[in-house]
Amino acid sequence: MTEISRRLVLGSAAGGAALSLLPPSLHTAMAQPVRRGGLRAIEHVIVLMQENRSFDHYYGTLRGVRGFGDRQPLRLRNGKSVFHQPQTGGGEVLPFSVREAAAAAGRQPDDIQYLGALDHGYSDATQAWSNGWRDDWVQAKTSATMTHYERRDIPLQYELAETFTICDAYHCSVNGSTNPNRNYLWSGTTGYEPGTTQRAVTNAAYDYNHLGYDWTAYPERLERAGVSWQIYQEWDNFTDNAVEYFMTFKELGHRILASVPGGYRTTEEFYDKLFAKTPAERTDALKQLDAAVEQLPIKDQKLFRKAMYRSEPESLIPRVRADIKAGKLPQVSWLVPSAVDSEHPGSSTPVGSANLVYELLDAIASDPETWSKTVLLINFDENDGYFDHVPPPVAPRPASGEGDDWYAGQPIGLGPRVPMTVVSPWTVGGHVSSQVFDHTSVIQFLERWTGVQEPNISTWRRTACGDLTSAFDFDRAYRQPSVDAPGPVPAPIARWKPTPPADQAVPQQEHGRRPARALPYQPSVSGFVADGKLMLALGNDGDQAAHFAIYPYGGELPLPAHVDVRRSRVEEIAVDGPFELAVQGPNRFWADLAGSVDGQAAGLDVRTDRHGNELELELVNTSRKAITVKLKARGYGSKTVTVELRGKQSRSLSWPTDHGWYDVEVTSPDDTSYRRRLTGHLEIGKPSITG
Repeated sequence: MTEISRRLVLGSAAGGAALSLLPPSLHTAMAQPVRRGGLRAIEHVIVLMQENRSFDHYYGTLRGVRGFGDRQPLRLRNGKSVFHQPQTGGGEVLPFSVREAAAAAGRQPDDIQYLGALDHGYSDATQAWSNGWRDDWVQAKTSATMTHYERRDIPLQYELAETFTICDAYHCSVNGSTNPNRNYLWSGTTGYEPGTTQRAVTNAAYDYNHLGYDWTAYPERLERAGVSWQIYQEWDNFTDNAVEYFMTFKELGHRILASVPGGYRTTEEFYDKLFAKTPAERTDALKQLDAAVEQLPIKDQKLFRKAMYRSEPESLIPRVRADIKAGKLPQVSWLVPSAVDSEHPGSSTPVGSANLVYELLDAIASDPETWSKTVLLINFDENDGYFDHVPPPVAPRPASGEGDDWYAGQPIGLGPRVPMTVVSPWTVGGHVSSQVFDHTSVIQFLERWTGVQEPNISTWRRTACGDLTSAFDFDRAYRQPSVDAPGPVPAPIARWKPTPPADQAVPQQEHGRRPARALPYQPSVSGFVADGKLMLALGNDGDQAAHFAIYPYGGELPLPAHVDVRRSRVEEIAVDGPFELAVQGPNRFWADLAGSVDGQAAGLDVRTDRHGNELELELVNTSRKAITVKLKARGYGSKTVTVELRGKQSRSLSWPTDHGWYDVEVTSPDDTSYRRRLTGHLEIGKPSITG
């Protein structure tokens, strides 16, 4: 019986009392005083990258995050929200509960743990992205893409999210599969396939004959800088250690295998074939490998043992635990679980992987000294084929369609949101961080902490993606968590793919809000018509660039456009009649702008500013026509105001917010085509709550 199952039984025997699923050692460790010193207080960073789950697939119903209750989801070209995904031949598919789908199919409740994988390659992921409109998920991935879990299905994952800090704007790096995303985790980029002009956006590296990538991996830079590091993995690493596919490590493997009988092309092939051998044959093969490694220079022996050595099955967490007890935990560790522990649909289960996380947390927290100075980052490499509703930022399109972040006329990324939970003494409290991150953010965090730079990260990714430091509160106070215990690990069954119900509705997100980390943005959008152009002003009063996506519902642009703004920028968009655009910014910021060139209110500009937690609205009539303006709260209050403006007149008024959140609609009875709706949050450099 697993530890999680055992604790469920004990809880049931006690009359169903709610139990935390986290290890008792972790609760004890969290009660310690927090080390001071900011980043200098950290001595260990552990990265556990799991497999193939989207944010909405796991956390769409979680309280307080940007999930199914999003006030302003992307509107599709057919006028419906992004949650209404069209399907071929008509109709639509909405997000649906995997538990309810199992019941409708006559399946057992435990069957929800054994979903099959969906298509998740670069081509079908780009198809689902659909030039930024995100309206081709069902055609690209099948209707199973829309299924999702809830709290009772994956309770440990929910408990972690509510105990520590969850990032609800963390995206995978590539619209695609595992290896290119892991290239970004371990090197900050994905370059080119050997000897070609083809970008490495597929899993081509899995071929034993692959020549290896010729750019530098971040562990190589750590090695040169004298920063200790280790990749922990077992014989079966589910092809998830992308470092092994870099030329430095390929060549090291070739030198070792030259002295090992069997004609192995890579060390991966060597370990893969151990499973088919008898115990005696395995013992001999491993002795031969060890002997070959011993023939290497000491520095190469160390490099092999750090990056390529694999231990026997079920030894991953015991190795980490042993190194902690021996005081040998390196500064930077990456954990690469086996297939069964990877959380990958088709190979693993959420509840099974929860046991791995439980044991890892216990290994760290059982040594309070280690816990007090360790950061654990739990993220996912990509979304598999599972739906996420938030449009990812992408780099502005270069004229050639080729660039650091574009390939063959399509953006390489960012891809869909994936879960990221930051576990540490400085992230206790159930906060949500809504800063934009991707896998390069992990390296950027390591850069800040170690001082070892990674030049492979593109300028745009550094502009668009943060370094994770905003997820931390180095002065936090301890809060004791309390959550329900999950169910036991079910017996394996054949994999299956859920189908949507006949009667569909957007799922209800759990009621309530969460504490939120401060963000380095303050986006604003305004616009008015002059000389046949919509003068679209994009602003950002923040320390980091804000990414804006412009959606042209009236055909004002050939495709959605992407702009990164550090201070201000004006986009002049030609319009010759009615127009309708929407602009998405960070942290649920949304602006709708509709009107007509000839409308009475075409020259009305609605500008925003911040005064503490009050929103200041400035109504600027740039025309000579008098107009009546109506303002109405669409959320966060019920205020309604009518303002009369003479030609060329401006008026300012304060608008109340709810912990900085606002949602205001501006219309004019003199011009029924005119509409502005502004939704967002005022940042004051302090923690707040989610919207």
